Amino acid sequence: MNLESLIGVIQIVLIATTPLVFASIGELVTEKSGVLNLGVEGMMLVGAVTAFVTLVITGSYFLAFIFSILSGIFMSGLFAFLVLILMSNQVATGLALTIFGIGLSSMIGKEYIGTPIDGLTPWYFVIFSFIIIFLISYFFYKTKHGLILRAVGESHTSAHALGYNVIKIRLYSILFGGSMCALAGSYMSICYAPMWQEGMTAGRGWIALALVVFSTWKPSRILLGAYIFGGVTILQMNLQAFGLRLPAQFFNMAPYIATMLVLVIISSNKLRIKLSAPASLTIPFHKGN
Repeated sequence: MNLESLIGVIQIVLIATTPLVFASIGELVTEKSGVLNLGVEGMMLVGAVTAFVTLVITGSYFLAFIFSILSGIFMSGLFAFLVLILMSNQVATGLALTIFGIGLSSMIGKEYIGTPIDGLTPWYFVIFSFIIIFLISYFFYKTKHGLILRAVGESHTSAHALGYNVIKIRLYSILFGGSMCALAGSYMSICYAPMWQEGMTAGRGWIALALVVFSTWKPSRILLGAYIFGGVTILQMNLQAFGLRLPAQFFNMAPYIATMLVLVIISSNKLRIKLSAPASLTIPFHKGN
């Protein structure tokens, strides 16, 4: 492989992994506060269809991304109300959010399937993905507010005893996570593949959830996990181009198999997972505690 081909492959990997970076970093912030939101896939799909439909109607990229982010805030806000106020089960509510998002996006985008649009260059968002990783890392480990958020995720009772509003901190974390998931979806429908198709995220929301565990809840490692997924995706495309005779379904599932293998390897070290995961993750907070 010559230098030009190598650069081309790197560019494709960067473009393909950007939505994973956005969705993963959003979920990481949510989980750092002690809340597990399994609705990433649904929020990505709603964000994707909202951005696409807004762009078709208004012709404004700015409004498309703004309304997409607002849709993510709405979806995650609904989740936050259910788990923080009504104390519903986080796992069940997150799964319901994904199912709701899949159905809602299909309904909204039904009339827009196949509608042509002018795609936006993805490179602004590729650069922004690096910036957001840096900013979140700085926020967690260099600021007082980041320390408070991590403290809430580690022991919400202790944080509450010190006078911090646990519900408010978790709410903001959930809303940020939802906005990032919606941004990831809008990137896919406007930049990565300028179109709308039902289920176009193709399971990337679940991969984003897996990447949070792979990264052991550290922002900088999100990039590594995303590049592994992107690299496997590009590899299976090249193997097809070289005429390797295997069923097409094998190539489609190869990136997900690779992600599962990596997760198995990471999860085998139970002590590392236990020490890295927020101690209060999935544990509901009662104000009376």
